[in-house]
Amino acid sequence: MRGKIFCMNMPTFETFQSTALSEGFDEVIERTWDPLAVLDTHTHPFGVKALVTQGEMWLTVGDQTQHLKAGDRFTLDRDVPHAERYGAQGASYWVARKNK
Repeated sequence: MRGKIFCMNMPTFETFQSTALSEGFDEVIERTWDPLAVLDTHTHPFGVKALVTQGEMWLTVGDQTQHLKAGDRFTLDRDVPHAERYGAQGASYWVARKNK
């Protein structure tokens, strides 16, 4: 059987979205990345709070790299330079964006 594998304590998308909106985030979406995708150092004009729901990724900020898998969370302030690399199965995550 193929499909997304969720950790037992992972919230639903609706719960993640509701919580993020109540915390002042403007929008909540799901992002899915292709296997082995690489995004060189870049910034975003918004802050983020995210929850990895499938696959794995590596997030590099400065000299620190985090290896993130399903169930892991990460945050980034707006305009923070970072790079992203995705695993052999790609990755999906829910991301709340704060545009203000």
